[in-house]
Formats: sequence, C-alpha cells, structure tokens
Amino acid sequence: MKTWKRTRRIPTNYPTALNSSTTITCKMPHLGQTEVLRNPARFKVLTCGRRWGKSALGQIDILIAAHMEHKRCWWIAPTYQMASQLWRDLVNSVKHLAKVKINATERRIDLPKGGMIAVRSAHNPDKLRGEGLDFAILDEAAFMPAHIWHDVIRPMLATTRGVARFLSTPNGRNWFWRRHRAGFDPEETEWQSFHFKTADSSLIDPAELASIKSSTPEIIWNTEYEAKFIDEQGQVFRHITHAAAPAPYKDPQPGHPYVAGIDWGRNRDYTAIAVLDASNGKMVAIERFNQVGWQLQRDRLAQIANKWNPQVIWAEANSIGEPNIDALIQGGLPVRSFYTSAKSKAPLIESLALAIERNDITLLDDPVLLTELADYSLERLPNGGFRYGAPPAGHDDTVIATALAWYGAQFASAPFAFA
Repeated sequence: MKTWKRTRRIPTNYPTALNSSTTITCKMPHLGQTEVLRNPARFKVLTCGRRWGKSALGQIDILIAAHMEHKRCWWIAPTYQMASQLWRDLVNSVKHLAKVKINATERRIDLPKGGMIAVRSAHNPDKLRGEGLDFAILDEAAFMPAHIWHDVIRPMLATTRGVARFLSTPNGRNWFWRRHRAGFDPEETEWQSFHFKTADSSLIDPAELASIKSSTPEIIWNTEYEAKFIDEQGQVFRHITHAAAPAPYKDPQPGHPYVAGIDWGRNRDYTAIAVLDASNGKMVAIERFNQVGWQLQRDRLAQIANKWNPQVIWAEANSIGEPNIDALIQGGLPVRSFYTSAKSKAPLIESLALAIERNDITLLDDPVLLTELADYSLERLPNGGFRYGAPPAGHDDTVIATALAWYGAQFASAPFAFA
C-alpha cells in the first residue's frame, strides 16, 4: 500500500453564502470528486470520461489552494480558447471577494491573503517559464507535449515542493498514459492515479448515456466515455472483414432502391464511386480510377447510373467537385452536393463506422476498399473533436465514396428529404 509523507486538510463543507466578501461558493462535489480531493498524494493523475466533472473538481482544488492555503497556483490548458472558459469561471467564483485583484490582460487573480491563480495556455511554452509555483493543474494534459510537464512545470515546483494535478481524457498511449500507469505503481510513492467513466459521476441520466452509446462508434465511446487508452492512431473502422462479402448480384433487382456516393480525384488521388442497395445495406458496386479527364470520369459515372438507376448520388462538392456536379445535373443525373468540412466529416464517418460495427452494411470484398478502411484513423483534438483521415501517403477515396453512399441510404425511404 502506498504511503505519503505530506497530508493536506480538505474542508468537509463547502460554503454557500453568496454575498460573503470572504467566502468562495463551490458546488458540492460528488463522491468521486470528494475521493480525489481528500487523497493526500502530491501528484494526482485523473483520467475520466466526458462530463464526469474533472473541470469542476479542478476549480474546487485550485480555489482551496489559492484562497484557503494562500498558494501560488497555475492552471494550464492546451489552447488559449480552452483557457478562456476556465478563466471566466474562476473570475465568477472570486469577483465578489473584498480586495481581490483581477488582471484580465495577464489572466491573473491575486487573492486577499497572498494566494494567486494564473491561467495559462500551453500553446506557447516559452511564456510558461517564470517564478516558482506551489500548485499546478494541467488540464487535458494528454493533449500537451511531454516537455510542458518535464521541462517547464516540474522544475517550477521543485523549490517549493509544490503539487500538481493532471486532468484529462485519454489521447493514445503517450506520456500522460505513462503517468497514469505510474500512479498505480506502489513504488511511485508521490503519485496516485484515478480512473472514472462518465457513468461514475451520476451527473448524466443512464438513459441519456444509453442513447449516446447507441449512436456512437465503439472507439469513440471507449475513449470519450469509458476513458480507455487506445493506440495513438486509433483505427476508426472495426470488424471490417466480418462486414465484407462477394457481390450479392450483378444486376439491379426489381423494387430495390439504390444510392451512390462519389469522391473526386484526378492525379495523385482517385475518383471513387460506391453504389449501395438501400433496401438491405448491401454494396453492389465500387469503381476507382485516376489519370482520367473529367469528361471521361463523368461518362463512367453516367454508365454506372444508367445501370443501377440510383435515387440519389451524393458527391463531394469541395473544389473540383462543383463544376463536375453542375455538369452531371445538366445531364439529368440526380446528384446532390456534400460539402466536406471538419464539422460535416465527423458525423459522416462515424455513421459509417457504426453501421459496419452493427452489420447494418455489407461491404464488397474489395481489397482496396478494405485496406483503406483498415488504415483510416482518427486523432483526438484538444477541443474534444476528432480529425479523421488516411495515413501519410495513403488514400481514402473509397472510404469517402462509401460513407456518402451510406449517407444517402439513410434517407432512401424518405424521398421528400431530397426535394
């Protein structure tokens, strides 16, 4: 069992006097937060799912340190934007105090009895260097470079024997993961780690979590809500081989509605066309080619459309897509524009990933398609979103075409959606 040489008094009650000039109001922590607050470890690593309450916990912790223990404290976030919201929350907590000094330019709060809180961004590490600290919180630590802790913050805590808190959701097996593991090692006597799933907080109704899980791909659910550490370049599409099968038939079946998706390319990239049977989610055709002029590409698409007679063809409209889409529409094809952005790409890809996991879609046993799906990866961003894409020098043309076709299949039973 671990032992620690230093202890820390944690208040057993949390004042609610809103008008007091000497009291800071905090929400009553839930059981998991209380467990972390009362643990005496010098360095605490908190890995938890979204909406568990790690930011609220951090605010209670830093306000106790600065206001009640008169310590010099920093809160470090990965980006300026993330630091902005935390700054506003801290200001609202202390602005009523007598003799408090709030410097919005420097994002620094000087409390009446000598305590100090400064909110910093890890975006510019050189600006983090400075005087010694008593207390530091690294918020979403997994999204900071390792040297922020090792080269900048850790030395600042040395002369004061200061403490640190690491709050984060997982981001692959990086330096934060190693600190997380160290906190469970009995030999690391100054460290303690905690792991909480979103469901552990009791802040979200279980029915709401069940609804989220039902519409969330496995890798995102495991990372974001179960707080599991996944390989840094997480594989987006799981169970691919189980979803692959030979072509169900070579020609259209009477009464079956078809949809198609197209991703454009010409030189390095490929143009890919995927066709799905919207009645059963089975892929019936996929084409991929490059080094072909636009007119020939449109002719090929027209040939595929004449064969399968799709209700709708969703085509990527970015850049070179728009003029091709205009030409196809003039030719009488039911083409709709899909503008790919960071906001629109995530739900497009996540919907396909979920369909593959649940066997809602049957893929053609095409080696290029299966390879692109297997190589497709995601990177979690500090703002909580994801960046999806192929690996360097790789391709994702068949992935996007298939995702667009599946997007069309979701609405195939409701023709008015395309009106």
